[in-house]
Amino acid sequence: MNGISLWTAMVAVWLGAMKTPLSRTILLGISFSALAACSQPFENETSSSSSQSPYGAVIDGEITIPAVSSEYLEGPNQRTEVQYGGFEAPGTIVVDPYAKFLYFINEPGQATRYPVAVGREGRGFRGRATIKRKENWPGWAPTKNMLRSEPEIYGPFAKGIPGGVASPLGARALYLFRGGRDTRFRIHGTNDLRSIGNANTAGCIRLFNQDVIHLSERTPLGTEVVVRTYQDSIAAEGPEMANRGVELPPTFVDPDKIYAAVEAEKLREAQRE
Repeated sequence: MNGISLWTAMVAVWLGAMKTPLSRTILLGISFSALAACSQPFENETSSSSSQSPYGAVIDGEITIPAVSSEYLEGPNQRTEVQYGGFEAPGTIVVDPYAKFLYFINEPGQATRYPVAVGREGRGFRGRATIKRKENWPGWAPTKNMLRSEPEIYGPFAKGIPGGVASPLGARALYLFRGGRDTRFRIHGTNDLRSIGNANTAGCIRLFNQDVIHLSERTPLGTEVVVRTYQDSIAAEGPEMANRGVELPPTFVDPDKIYAAVEAEKLREAQRE
């Protein structure tokens, strides 16, 4: 099944799941790997609650995020408390785009490790930055460079996708700045569960929605972020782990189906008011 027919089938199921005006559902397996990239969002205030499992269903405002299937949680592909040998201060985020891990330093020698997916934007940034902006359920729009370099992919989405179940940025986004300027580097959620632990052709650093909510809640503005180089990754993780995962091909989606889902969501919101 190609990307367009996959998305068509998933939208049909998604619309069928919208049987109550009190909740909206994100479906497992929706792949936005051809779209997931950095953008200018708008904020959507929500609060979340989850089941006992870290990857169980989460009720986030009016959106219900389903549980992550166990097939995506094998090996190191799940949130874990680990010993940490680095020297970063507690509260620092360390991103390893090669081993596909993100560390939140809890205290000296101890960290929470999250599995991530990484796109080419994620592999093009290194060094230090600071989180100066956070958004809940951010919208997405292609950058000028994306429209210029790949108009056949991103042109149909030039007007952007509003925040919500259709947005490839998922439930939360953290925005990194350096020297007071936006780096265009993002840490955000994803609906493309198979991408976690792997690399894609587009996008920044992506986490399961359950994980990005957990990370965002403990990350205040002003948090320092360190992004490792490949040499840093080998030194910290070893050569095998520093090359973890595979490069996934892009999955193309039908813009008409995405915007139909967006309009259906708007209609349901209007009916609730």
